[in-house]
Amino acid sequence: MKIGNKNLPEQYIIYGAMGLGGEWGDEKPVTPKDIDEGRLALDTAIDCGLTFFDLADIYKSGKSEIVFGHYLKENPHIREKIIIQSKVGIQLTGVPFGSRFNYSYSHIIESVDGILSRLGTDYLDILLMHRPDPLMEKDELKKAMDELFSKKKIRALGVSNMDHHQIRLIEAYTGRKIVANQLELSLLKTDFVCNTVGFNNSMGKNLDFPIGTLEYCMLNGVSLQSWSPLARGIFSGKTLDDKTAETVKKTKEIVNRMAEAKDVSADGIVLAWLMKHPGRINPVIGSKTPERIKKAMDAFKVELTRDEWYELLVASKDQNMP
Repeated sequence: MKIGNKNLPEQYIIYGAMGLGGEWGDEKPVTPKDIDEGRLALDTAIDCGLTFFDLADIYKSGKSEIVFGHYLKENPHIREKIIIQSKVGIQLTGVPFGSRFNYSYSHIIESVDGILSRLGTDYLDILLMHRPDPLMEKDELKKAMDELFSKKKIRALGVSNMDHHQIRLIEAYTGRKIVANQLELSLLKTDFVCNTVGFNNSMGKNLDFPIGTLEYCMLNGVSLQSWSPLARGIFSGKTLDDKTAETVKKTKEIVNRMAEAKDVSADGIVLAWLMKHPGRINPVIGSKTPERIKKAMDAFKVELTRDEWYELLVASKDQNMP
């Protein structure tokens, strides 16, 4: 994939900056500690060869972008060497009933301007539409995107948490190619696989992933990104307790066995399982801990066999293939 004048390899790992910026909520400002933690995490990511960074305007109420902006100010030479994407469309404050979605012209423009200001840059490589808005109007969306592209504030458009029908609708409304779709895909969240093998059999019941979405993205050059690809460390870093499902415990045992046999981290096995899929899924890792960031790179060191891949799927699903 090429974004502007920047080329991406066939498959890559994205650093997700959602964890930067301290605590959630806009009442607490960014602290020097937050900036130092961000610097260490981003230095580690770049030292590991990561060049793609994922943000959103709602992450830590914009503080993740502020911390990232501090890093860019300290390292201005890297801007043209990296890809930055951020997301708009979710509103978390302003009403008593909680979050809602907004793709009005004014909200999109104000959101992107806020992102660019916090980052201290004049463009985003990719803008993602964060979640579907049932009230999205064609003319409002097209006007906003035409303005953002014409003023070179964004170089490409993508989506997050959307199915293939919604992608086609947005492409038709805007006249723009959708370059990426960020979805929850992992060894824990396997419905993207099971709705394929579960067609016309019992495995396909009660799945929470629209059938055809993965295939549409693969056929139409929509890059697949996975949020929470490590399932919050449940198979690799998280300490399990007595309340943990036996399926998870069994899967974690298999992950650890494979990791030991291949002399890689458990994180590497979990990510390698995801990245073996022919859809060329690109994981978004979000740890602030340098050691965990480094462990994720083990995914490139191991090639799971077909049998190993299916063994992990069967264990995680706790169901044999039909």
